[in-house]
Amino acid sequence: MTLIIGSLLYVVYRQLAAEQKLQVEQHLISEAQRYQQLALTVDRRAFAAQIRTADSRTALIAWQAGLELLGSLSIMPEDMPLLPETKEFPILVGSSEKIHILTGGIVITRYGPILIATRTDQLAALITKFVNVSLTAMALTILLTFALGYLFSKGLLRRLVQYNRLSERIEQGYYNTRLPVSERNDEFDMLAGQFNRVLDSLEHNLHAVRGVTDNIAHDMRTPLSHLRIGVEQLPYQPAEQLAERCGELTDELDHCLATFNAMLALTRIEEGQQDLELAPVRLQELCDDLLEMAEALAEEKQQQLTLETSEDCVISGDKHLLFQALFNLVDNAIKYAGEGASISIRQQYNVITIADNGPGIPSDARERVFERLVRLDPSRHEQGSGLGLSMVKAILSRHHATIDLSDNQPGLLVTLTFKL
Repeated sequence: MTLIIGSLLYVVYRQLAAEQKLQVEQHLISEAQRYQQLALTVDRRAFAAQIRTADSRTALIAWQAGLELLGSLSIMPEDMPLLPETKEFPILVGSSEKIHILTGGIVITRYGPILIATRTDQLAALITKFVNVSLTAMALTILLTFALGYLFSKGLLRRLVQYNRLSERIEQGYYNTRLPVSERNDEFDMLAGQFNRVLDSLEHNLHAVRGVTDNIAHDMRTPLSHLRIGVEQLPYQPAEQLAERCGELTDELDHCLATFNAMLALTRIEEGQQDLELAPVRLQELCDDLLEMAEALAEEKQQQLTLETSEDCVISGDKHLLFQALFNLVDNAIKYAGEGASISIRQQYNVITIADNGPGIPSDARERVFERLVRLDPSRHEQGSGLGLSMVKAILSRHHATIDLSDNQPGLLVTLTFKL
């Protein structure tokens, strides 16, 4: 602020000084031209009369007429330049011995050189006052800037200290701590809001990790306990039952390994670590393959599985992963819709729907089922890892597709929309 104001005042000062000099030069040149013209039109006596009666308020004149010096000035300084060049010189006025500063120059006329000058000390005094006022204004501005800067920085430091104290609480593990947001909606509030959103996401992820840990412990405890008990009992098994019991334990172990492999595969897909084998995929052909693969599973439960297709749509995607996602959805419908249920697959251009008339999913649980290892209580009697729908959503996200769960009245309606 000080530099800006000082620069502006300096520019104004330079403009005033330049304007003063220009006005003085123009006035002196105008007077010089007038006296040159006067010398050409009148005789010497008339010219002298004009010099004697010249208005001193317009210009101060000095003309050396022989031994006599005529005009408003009582002296003619030496080394005065020819107009338009000018020079400043002082004069003593009256008995008060007051000094005035004049600016003038010599003009050559038919009757000799004439000194033409004008007072400039008043303009200089005006500029001096301007400089003094400017310096005072700058001093007040600096003081005001320091005062406001101190108050402003004090407020900022207070908020920064508060943010630092709260961040230390977060570092200590109090993840429910949030930075305060005022009604001013300034930059600090925007930063605090963004930081709070990051904390919300972090807290949600931590809860999700805890939930995943609990679900892993819940789902893995039973098969691992069976494995431990089975291994302990192996030495006491009859020889003819030993192979069968080892096969059962191997199946339990395969289920545990499949769960962990599914979690690793899901992470690779979500993080983009698994490259997609992109190729043109016809949705109608994908649905035909899906019906062919799932029809036998539906017949085992006396279910009716139907397919209805219309205008075909070709997208760019990984056919293997897309088939895996769709088959997982149909497999879930077959598992949980119940015996004798009706399941329909419909493909209409870039939209695929899978509907059943089973028990469905409560509306408050439709978002949770996409989380890792989340299995609703009614489904825990079915063997599974609880990662199927998480995998489906990850695969569809990689293909820029969306999935929506809604009520089929009765049953569940799954809607997949592929981006064109």
